[in-house]
Amino acid sequence: MLFRELGLSTSFLCETVEQLGYTEPTPIQSKAIPQVLSGKDLLAAAQTGTGKTAAFSLPIIDQMLIDPIAQDSEKKVRCLVLVPTRELAQQVYEAMVSFSKDTGLRCVAVYGGTSIKAQRDALKLGCDIVIATPGRLLDHHHCGHISLKHIEHFVLDEADRMLDMGFKPDIQRILRNLNSQRQTLLFSATFTPQIKALAYKLLNQPAEVEVAGKNSTAATVKEMLYPVDKQKKTALLAYLIGSRNWQQVLVFTKTKEGSDQLVKELKLDGIKAVSINGDKSQGARTKALADFKSGQVRALIATDVAARGLDIPQLDQVVNFDMPFKAEDYVHRIGRTGRAGRDGLAVSLMSHDQEYLLAPIERLLDRRIPQEWLAGFEPSPISESDNPGSPRPRRGRNRDKQKMKAKLKIHSGRGKKKS
Repeated sequence: MLFRELGLSTSFLCETVEQLGYTEPTPIQSKAIPQVLSGKDLLAAAQTGTGKTAAFSLPIIDQMLIDPIAQDSEKKVRCLVLVPTRELAQQVYEAMVSFSKDTGLRCVAVYGGTSIKAQRDALKLGCDIVIATPGRLLDHHHCGHISLKHIEHFVLDEADRMLDMGFKPDIQRILRNLNSQRQTLLFSATFTPQIKALAYKLLNQPAEVEVAGKNSTAATVKEMLYPVDKQKKTALLAYLIGSRNWQQVLVFTKTKEGSDQLVKELKLDGIKAVSINGDKSQGARTKALADFKSGQVRALIATDVAARGLDIPQLDQVVNFDMPFKAEDYVHRIGRTGRAGRDGLAVSLMSHDQEYLLAPIERLLDRRIPQEWLAGFEPSPISESDNPGSPRPRRGRNRDKQKMKAKLKIHSGRGKKKS
């Protein structure tokens, strides 16, 4: 199937898509584009890397080009795309600009960490499409820099992450200012009960499309988990990067401080690394990502919030330096690789203190993640008192036999005090 067969009315847009290297639509694009073109509200579930940005951008731009309102002399904001993070806002903005090239449609991105004055000036010049994070959008609306009453197309992208990050009150405030006669599209990685509840309030008899099983990972991603002592994690990561000649690896840590510390430690091992986290300015985050994409650094260390929405072409490796607190974040993290049909590798480094995080992930996936010990980095044995309440790692029958022998010794009376 070709994009021309999905119902896009403007041949110019089809030609633009082909020039950008899009040949055949992905499953989410094949299912979503006809629904959006029909004018229906849409509830769509798709993992990252499946082409969902084009799935809503192309049909919206197509409708705006053929609508006579597009010829109005006054530039009114007709499309609003709401996203959870700055990086995703920039990514969607760049895609929208590429798709609408030479059409006369104007796009503006507004998000925190950059000059609000520059964004105000861009909005005052007039635009058709705004891509925004909730907080910064509300700032502009409160100051009168933008009107939302002419919105015809409202997209809530990565809605699951929006809820995780506590944006529900902001979303509700934004909704109160939108035109009720609009088309609303909600995209989420999963259909959780919370997403269903939000969709019920937002959408009007929506079409539903889903291109992957709930909480599934891409078939193109190979997963491996290495149990390792906490103090050996950095050495193991450096060993993997060096011995396997990884030129680009995205590494997830649980804290901002941890991401910065890991950068310092990797540099001591001769590995160029940079970090992105919530404490970094937008300029620093943009530069770090640019240096990583250009190959000037080999490792990009990120927290979950900072990494959400990152689009890094041809990223072959992702490493969970720290296991994620939320099982769903495991799916989002490893979804950074294995995109657009490419093979990818997702490696997790699990120390004793994070073993308890594995079970929820495997329950979510409904399968076990392959494990192996790496020579020279085998984890040290631990007792129950070392990590109370944590599940024991899967270490085979020999360890079970050792435990049984220990119990037999206790029951046989060895080690008891003499009376």
